[in-house]
Amino acid sequence: MAVYEYRGILVATGKPTKGVRDAESPKALRTALRRDGILLTLATEEAKAKAGSRRNIDLMAMFRRANTSDVAAMTRQLATLVRAGIPLVDSISALVDQVEKDDLKRVLTNVRERLNEGSSFAAALEQHPKVFPAIYVSMVAAGEVSGTLEQVLERLADFLEAQARLKGKVGAALAYPVLMAIIGSGLMGVMMIAVVPKVTSIFESMDQALPWYTQMLIFVSNTLAGYWWLILPTIVLAVYLFRRWQRSPKGRYKWDSFALRAPVFGRIAMMLAIARFSRTLATLLSAGVPLLKAMDISHKVLANARLEQVVQEASGSIREGESIAEPLKRSGHFPPIVTHMIAVGEKSGQLEAMLENVANSYDSQVELRIQALTSLLEPLIIVFMGGSVGFVAFAILMPLIQMNQFVK
Repeated sequence: MAVYEYRGILVATGKPTKGVRDAESPKALRTALRRDGILLTLATEEAKAKAGSRRNIDLMAMFRRANTSDVAAMTRQLATLVRAGIPLVDSISALVDQVEKDDLKRVLTNVRERLNEGSSFAAALEQHPKVFPAIYVSMVAAGEVSGTLEQVLERLADFLEAQARLKGKVGAALAYPVLMAIIGSGLMGVMMIAVVPKVTSIFESMDQALPWYTQMLIFVSNTLAGYWWLILPTIVLAVYLFRRWQRSPKGRYKWDSFALRAPVFGRIAMMLAIARFSRTLATLLSAGVPLLKAMDISHKVLANARLEQVVQEASGSIREGESIAEPLKRSGHFPPIVTHMIAVGEKSGQLEAMLENVANSYDSQVELRIQALTSLLEPLIIVFMGGSVGFVAFAILMPLIQMNQFVK
């Protein structure tokens, strides 16, 4: 059974509509849509649609992709349906009609098709790593084996919702300062390129030396106005080369090591990584995933090559019979309070609860630090923008005042 992206017209209202649906053939699709009151105008098989999307870039598709919040909501709904005793295939069919994002609808349709072919739920999800990460697949596999799929789905929903909340708080806190910086930079660029040259042109007729700050302003303005066509590509090329170096194994390791040592931001990056690692490991262990496999999955969510290496080395020590806390403590990158709580959790048999406590504590600290940082960044950006405008005004007005005094 193929999966089709279709466009059509609602017979009752005459309004256009679109969606994703599986059918044996285009003819069967047309018949099924006609029963639903839709007149089919265009149908594209999923494989062909993907090939065509490589040639035609849909900018609005960026906003229709499934994000963490969408997957969390879908998982919560699936857990409710499964707990109510509805078969898994029927539950996913209900979700296909429920979800709004085309990408997620297409993925769920493919998962349902694989389930009908006899595949396990985890194996069907594994085919879509961009939507369902390794932690999701591993927990579902553990839930299928242990017969606790509905509990696992609820834990996954809690985990994804917590991740989405933290990401949303961080993004919201940084949005205003970043927006101010971008607008301020744009205004200063326009002023230096379009306004300053016209004003400073009157200094050419002055038969006197200009102050150093006015000369510097004229030099910067002339450089930006005359060589912007060279400066912009140079900046773009520099960013591209930096990103390419950063994606290489050696470059990523060096940059991530530097990021952990950076003032202020390094501490926040470390706390974010440890919070993600602790919550992911706790969630996997609670679902019954073996410790070594849980460690292997959890290290991927750290998003820092240096910390990933530390966790991988810790996994090797665990295979040799060591505890979790000891190799993490030796690395020097995990704070003593974290390794101490992990050690207590191991000894008391409450490792999952201790890891959850670490994650909750660090999430709260990250939120407080980012709020404090953004509250400090906003006035600093305003002062910087005001100082820049003041410097431009001072560099222009002072020669005019001096000229006026000279005339008198």
